[in-house]
Amino acid sequence: MKKFIIGIAAAVLVSTAAHAETIGASMAVFDDKFGTLLRNGMEDYAKTLDGVDLQIEDALNDVAKQQSQIQNFIAAGVDAIIVQPVDTDATTVMSKLAADAGIPLVYVNREPVNIDTLPEKQAFVASNEVDSGTLQTREICKLLDGKGKAVVIMGELSNQAARMRTKDIHDVLATDQCKGIEIVQEQTANWQRTQGADLMTNWLSAGIEFDAVIANNDEMAIGAIQALKAAGRSMDSVVIGGIDATDDALAAMAAGELDVSVFQDAVGQGKGSIDAALKLSKGEAVERKIYIPFELVTKANLAEFQGKN
Repeated sequence: MKKFIIGIAAAVLVSTAAHAETIGASMAVFDDKFGTLLRNGMEDYAKTLDGVDLQIEDALNDVAKQQSQIQNFIAAGVDAIIVQPVDTDATTVMSKLAADAGIPLVYVNREPVNIDTLPEKQAFVASNEVDSGTLQTREICKLLDGKGKAVVIMGELSNQAARMRTKDIHDVLATDQCKGIEIVQEQTANWQRTQGADLMTNWLSAGIEFDAVIANNDEMAIGAIQALKAAGRSMDSVVIGGIDATDDALAAMAAGELDVSVFQDAVGQGKGSIDAALKLSKGEAVERKIYIPFELVTKANLAEFQGKN
Protein backbone atom coordinates (compact mmCIF):
# COMPACT_ATOMS: atom_id res chain seq x y z
CA MET A 1 0.00 0.00 0.00
CA LYS A 2 2.84 2.39 0.92
CA LYS A 3 4.56 1.77 -2.42
CA PHE A 4 1.26 2.34 -4.22
CA ILE A 5 0.76 5.74 -2.54
CA ILE A 6 4.34 6.78 -3.29
CA GLY A 7 3.81 5.75 -6.90
CA ILE A 8 0.69 7.91 -7.19
CA ALA A 9 2.52 10.89 -5.67
CA ALA A 10 5.39 10.46 -8.10
CA ALA A 11 2.97 10.28 -11.02
CA VAL A 12 1.31 13.51 -9.91
CA LEU A 13 4.68 15.26 -9.70
CA VAL A 14 5.69 14.02 -13.15
CA SER A 15 2.31 15.07 -14.57
CA THR A 16 2.62 18.55 -13.00
CA ALA A 17 6.14 18.96 -14.34
CA ALA A 18 5.05 17.84 -17.78
CA HIS A 19 2.42 20.55 -17.90
CA ALA A 20 4.70 23.32 -16.59
CA GLU A 21 5.65 25.92 -19.20
CA THR A 22 8.86 27.93 -19.09
CA ILE A 23 9.02 31.15 -21.11
CA GLY A 24 12.25 33.07 -21.58
CA ALA A 25 11.85 36.77 -22.33
CA SER A 26 14.54 39.17 -23.51
CA MET A 27 13.58 42.84 -23.13
CA ALA A 28 15.43 45.57 -25.05
CA VAL A 29 16.34 47.57 -21.94
CA PHE A 30 14.91 47.71 -18.42
CA ASP A 31 15.72 51.43 -18.07
CA ASP A 32 12.81 52.56 -20.24
CA LYS A 33 9.43 53.88 -19.11
CA PHE A 34 7.19 51.98 -21.51
CA GLY A 35 9.43 48.92 -21.40
CA THR A 36 9.01 48.81 -17.63
CA LEU A 37 5.22 48.96 -17.97
CA LEU A 38 5.37 46.15 -20.52
CA ARG A 39 7.65 44.00 -18.37
CA ASN A 40 5.58 44.54 -15.23
CA GLY A 41 2.44 43.64 -17.13
CA MET A 42 4.03 40.40 -18.30
CA GLU A 43 5.23 39.49 -14.83
CA ASP A 44 1.88 40.27 -13.19
CA TYR A 45 -0.04 38.24 -15.76
CA ALA A 46 2.33 35.26 -15.55
CA LYS A 47 1.76 35.11 -11.78
CA THR A 48 -1.94 34.51 -12.40
CA LEU A 49 -1.24 31.44 -14.54
CA ASP A 50 -0.71 28.02 -12.97
CA GLY A 51 2.43 26.22 -14.03
CA VAL A 52 3.98 29.10 -15.98
CA ASP A 53 7.54 30.18 -15.19
CA LEU A 54 8.50 33.51 -16.83
CA GLN A 55 12.22 34.32 -16.88
CA ILE A 56 12.99 37.90 -18.00
CA GLU A 57 16.42 39.18 -19.02
CA ASP A 58 17.66 42.74 -19.70
CA ALA A 59 19.45 43.06 -23.07
CA LEU A 60 20.82 46.47 -22.05
CA ASN A 61 20.17 47.83 -25.57
CA ASP A 62 22.87 45.48 -26.89
CA VAL A 63 22.01 43.37 -29.95
CA ALA A 64 24.82 40.86 -29.35
CA LYS A 65 23.73 40.46 -25.72
CA GLN A 66 20.14 39.86 -26.80
CA GLN A 67 21.17 37.16 -29.28
CA SER A 68 23.25 35.53 -26.54
CA GLN A 69 20.23 35.54 -24.22
CA ILE A 70 18.15 33.82 -26.89
CA GLN A 71 20.86 31.19 -27.33
CA ASN A 72 20.94 30.66 -23.56
CA PHE A 73 17.16 30.21 -23.46
CA ILE A 74 17.45 27.63 -26.24
CA ALA A 75 20.22 25.79 -24.41
CA ALA A 76 18.10 25.77 -21.24
CA GLY A 77 15.24 24.14 -23.16
CA VAL A 78 12.55 26.74 -22.56
CA ASP A 79 9.13 26.08 -24.08
CA ALA A 80 8.86 29.49 -25.77
CA ILE A 81 10.75 32.76 -26.14
CA ILE A 82 9.47 36.35 -26.11
CA VAL A 83 11.65 39.15 -27.50
CA GLN A 84 11.30 42.92 -27.45
CA PRO A 85 14.02 43.59 -30.05
CA VAL A 86 16.87 45.99 -29.37
CA ASP A 87 17.25 46.48 -33.13
CA THR A 88 14.27 45.54 -35.30
CA ASP A 89 16.63 45.10 -38.27
CA ALA A 90 18.42 42.25 -36.45
CA THR A 91 15.44 39.94 -36.00
CA THR A 92 16.08 37.66 -38.99
CA VAL A 93 19.00 36.05 -37.15
CA MET A 94 16.93 35.71 -33.96
CA SER A 95 14.10 34.04 -35.85
CA LYS A 96 16.52 31.54 -37.39
CA LEU A 97 18.02 30.66 -34.01
CA ALA A 98 14.61 29.84 -32.56
CA ALA A 99 13.31 28.11 -35.69
CA ASP A 100 16.40 25.87 -35.96
CA ALA A 101 15.87 24.87 -32.32
CA GLY A 102 12.15 24.25 -32.86
CA ILE A 103 11.20 26.70 -30.10
CA PRO A 104 8.29 29.15 -30.58
CA LEU A 105 9.23 32.83 -30.67
CA VAL A 106 6.98 35.84 -30.11
CA TYR A 107 8.15 39.39 -30.80
CA VAL A 108 6.46 41.99 -28.63
CA ASN A 109 6.02 45.77 -28.98
CA ARG A 110 8.59 46.34 -31.75
CA GLU A 111 7.90 45.02 -35.24
CA PRO A 112 10.58 42.67 -36.61
CA VAL A 113 12.04 43.46 -40.03
CA ASN A 114 11.10 39.94 -41.19
CA ILE A 115 7.44 40.25 -40.14
CA ASP A 116 6.16 39.04 -43.51
CA THR A 117 8.44 35.98 -43.61
CA LEU A 118 8.32 34.80 -40.00
CA PRO A 119 8.93 31.03 -39.71
CA GLU A 120 6.24 28.71 -38.38
CA LYS A 121 5.57 28.99 -34.65
CA GLN A 122 6.51 32.68 -34.61
CA ALA A 123 4.29 35.74 -34.14
CA PHE A 124 4.25 39.46 -33.37
CA VAL A 125 2.15 41.18 -30.69
CA ALA A 126 1.97 44.98 -30.54
CA SER A 127 -0.08 47.96 -31.65
CA ASN A 128 -0.23 49.02 -35.30
CA GLU A 129 2.21 51.89 -35.74
CA VAL A 130 0.31 53.15 -38.77
CA ASP A 131 -2.25 54.39 -36.24
CA SER A 132 0.02 55.89 -33.57
CA GLY A 133 1.62 58.84 -35.34
CA THR A 134 -1.49 59.31 -37.47
CA LEU A 135 -3.83 59.79 -34.49
CA GLN A 136 -1.27 62.04 -32.81
CA THR A 137 -0.54 64.28 -35.78
CA ARG A 138 -4.15 64.65 -36.91
CA GLU A 139 -5.05 65.99 -33.47
CA ILE A 140 -2.07 68.36 -33.44
CA CYS A 141 -3.05 69.56 -36.91
CA LYS A 142 -6.57 70.21 -35.62
CA LEU A 143 -5.25 72.20 -32.64
CA LEU A 144 -3.05 74.28 -34.98
CA ASP A 145 -5.93 74.82 -37.40
CA GLY A 146 -3.80 73.29 -40.14
CA LYS A 147 -1.00 75.85 -40.16
CA GLY A 148 2.23 76.68 -38.32
CA LYS A 149 5.71 75.34 -37.71
CA ALA A 150 6.59 72.06 -35.99
CA VAL A 151 9.66 70.30 -34.65
CA VAL A 152 9.79 66.49 -34.64
CA ILE A 153 11.60 64.45 -32.00
CA MET A 154 12.26 60.92 -33.19
CA GLY A 155 12.99 57.71 -31.29
CA GLU A 156 15.90 55.37 -32.05
CA LEU A 157 16.36 55.26 -35.80
CA SER A 158 17.22 51.54 -35.68
CA ASN A 159 13.69 50.97 -34.36
CA GLN A 160 10.78 50.33 -36.70
CA ALA A 161 8.34 52.18 -34.43
CA ALA A 162 10.37 55.39 -34.63
CA ARG A 163 10.60 55.20 -38.41
CA MET A 164 6.89 54.42 -38.80
CA ARG A 165 5.68 57.08 -36.38
CA THR A 166 7.81 59.67 -38.17
CA LYS A 167 6.44 58.54 -41.54
CA ASP A 168 2.93 58.90 -40.11
CA ILE A 169 3.72 62.51 -39.21
CA HIS A 170 4.90 63.31 -42.74
CA ASP A 171 1.93 61.53 -44.30
CA VAL A 172 -0.59 63.50 -42.24
CA LEU A 173 1.16 66.82 -42.86
CA ALA A 174 1.03 66.11 -46.60
CA THR A 175 -2.78 66.05 -46.59
CA ASP A 176 -4.80 69.05 -47.75
CA GLN A 177 -6.05 69.78 -44.22
CA CYS A 178 -2.55 69.87 -42.72
CA LYS A 179 -0.13 70.88 -45.48
CA GLY A 180 0.07 74.37 -43.99
CA ILE A 181 2.24 72.97 -41.18
CA GLU A 182 5.98 73.07 -41.90
CA ILE A 183 8.54 70.82 -40.17
CA VAL A 184 11.47 73.09 -39.31
CA GLN A 185 13.60 70.59 -37.36
CA GLU A 186 13.62 66.78 -37.08
CA GLN A 187 16.16 64.95 -34.89
CA THR A 188 16.40 61.89 -32.67
CA ALA A 189 16.43 61.79 -28.87
CA ASN A 190 16.49 57.96 -28.71
CA TRP A 191 13.24 57.64 -26.72
CA GLN A 192 14.91 59.31 -23.68
CA ARG A 193 13.54 62.18 -21.57
CA THR A 194 16.97 63.67 -20.87
CA GLN A 195 17.92 63.62 -24.55
CA GLY A 196 14.58 65.21 -25.43
CA ALA A 197 15.33 68.02 -22.98
CA ASP A 198 18.85 68.49 -24.36
CA LEU A 199 17.61 68.58 -27.94
CA MET A 200 14.94 71.16 -27.13
CA THR A 201 17.50 73.29 -25.25
CA ASN A 202 19.72 73.26 -28.34
CA TRP A 203 16.84 74.29 -30.61
CA LEU A 204 15.86 77.12 -28.29
CA SER A 205 19.48 78.31 -28.09
CA ALA A 206 19.67 78.30 -31.89
CA GLY A 207 16.58 80.50 -32.08
CA ILE A 208 14.39 77.91 -33.82
CA GLU A 209 10.79 79.12 -33.94
CA PHE A 210 7.93 76.61 -33.76
CA ASP A 211 4.31 76.24 -32.76
CA ALA A 212 4.25 72.50 -32.05
CA VAL A 213 6.42 69.66 -30.78
CA ILE A 214 5.62 66.22 -32.21
CA ALA A 215 7.51 63.53 -30.30
CA ASN A 216 7.61 59.80 -31.08
CA ASN A 217 6.96 59.04 -27.40
CA ASP A 218 5.86 60.70 -24.17
CA GLU A 219 9.26 60.57 -22.50
CA MET A 220 10.85 62.78 -25.16
CA ALA A 221 7.81 65.07 -25.11
CA ILE A 222 8.18 65.47 -21.33
CA GLY A 223 11.87 66.27 -21.79
CA ALA A 224 10.92 68.96 -24.28
CA ILE A 225 8.37 70.36 -21.82
CA GLN A 226 11.01 70.55 -19.08
CA ALA A 227 13.38 72.48 -21.36
CA LEU A 228 10.64 74.84 -22.51
CA LYS A 229 9.62 75.59 -18.93
CA ALA A 230 13.25 76.12 -17.93
CA ALA A 231 13.55 78.64 -20.75
CA GLY A 232 10.45 80.48 -19.53
CA ARG A 233 8.21 79.67 -22.48
CA SER A 234 4.50 79.55 -21.78
CA MET A 235 2.90 76.16 -22.33
CA ASP A 236 -0.08 77.97 -23.87
CA SER A 237 2.12 79.11 -26.75
CA VAL A 238 3.01 75.65 -28.05
CA VAL A 239 1.14 72.41 -28.83
CA ILE A 240 2.95 69.32 -27.58
CA GLY A 241 2.18 65.71 -28.44
CA GLY A 242 3.64 62.35 -27.43
CA ILE A 243 2.74 58.67 -27.64
CA ASP A 244 2.15 55.97 -24.96
CA ALA A 245 -0.10 57.75 -22.42
CA THR A 246 2.19 56.91 -19.52
CA ASP A 247 1.29 58.03 -16.01
CA ASP A 248 3.86 60.85 -16.17
CA ALA A 249 2.47 62.00 -19.51
CA LEU A 250 -1.10 62.07 -18.25
CA ALA A 251 0.02 64.02 -15.18
CA ALA A 252 1.61 66.55 -17.57
CA MET A 253 -1.65 66.68 -19.54
CA ALA A 254 -3.67 67.27 -16.37
CA ALA A 255 -1.27 70.12 -15.55
CA GLY A 256 -1.93 71.74 -18.94
CA GLU A 257 1.54 71.00 -20.32
CA LEU A 258 0.98 68.08 -22.72
CA ASP A 259 -1.83 68.43 -25.26
CA VAL A 260 -1.92 65.07 -27.04
CA SER A 261 -0.90 61.49 -26.40
CA VAL A 262 -1.84 58.09 -27.80
CA PHE A 263 -2.57 55.22 -25.43
CA GLN A 264 -0.43 52.18 -26.11
CA ASP A 265 -1.65 49.29 -23.99
CA ALA A 266 1.49 47.93 -22.33
CA VAL A 267 -0.43 45.45 -20.17
CA GLY A 268 -2.45 44.26 -23.17
CA GLN A 269 0.68 43.72 -25.24
CA GLY A 270 2.39 41.84 -22.41
CA LYS A 271 -0.61 39.59 -21.84
CA GLY A 272 -1.02 39.00 -25.56
CA SER A 273 2.62 37.98 -25.98
CA ILE A 274 2.40 35.40 -23.18
CA ASP A 275 -0.90 34.02 -24.48
CA ALA A 276 0.58 33.67 -27.98
CA ALA A 277 3.75 32.02 -26.65
CA LEU A 278 1.75 29.48 -24.63
CA LYS A 279 -0.52 28.64 -27.56
CA LEU A 280 2.43 28.16 -29.92
CA SER A 281 4.22 25.97 -27.38
CA LYS A 282 1.16 23.71 -27.34
CA GLY A 283 1.04 23.50 -31.13
CA GLU A 284 -1.98 25.78 -31.45
CA ALA A 285 -2.29 28.24 -34.34
CA VAL A 286 -2.13 32.00 -33.78
CA GLU A 287 -2.26 34.97 -36.12
CA ARG A 288 1.13 36.16 -37.35
CA LYS A 289 0.25 39.75 -36.39
CA ILE A 290 -1.77 40.37 -33.22
CA TYR A 291 -2.65 44.03 -32.77
CA ILE A 292 -3.77 45.78 -29.58
CA PRO A 293 -5.49 49.05 -30.67
CA PHE A 294 -4.00 52.51 -30.13
CA GLU A 295 -6.37 55.17 -28.70
CA LEU A 296 -6.14 58.96 -28.88
CA VAL A 297 -5.86 60.75 -25.53
CA THR A 298 -6.65 64.44 -25.03
CA LYS A 299 -7.81 66.56 -22.12
CA ALA A 300 -11.39 65.68 -23.08
CA ASN A 301 -11.00 61.96 -22.33
CA LEU A 302 -8.00 62.06 -19.99
CA ALA A 303 -9.90 60.53 -17.05
CA GLU A 304 -10.61 57.34 -19.02
CA PHE A 305 -6.90 56.52 -19.28
CA GLN A 306 -5.48 57.62 -15.93
CA GLY A 307 -4.02 54.62 -14.13
CA LYS A 308 -4.04 52.35 -17.19
CA ASN A 309 -0.31 52.59 -17.94
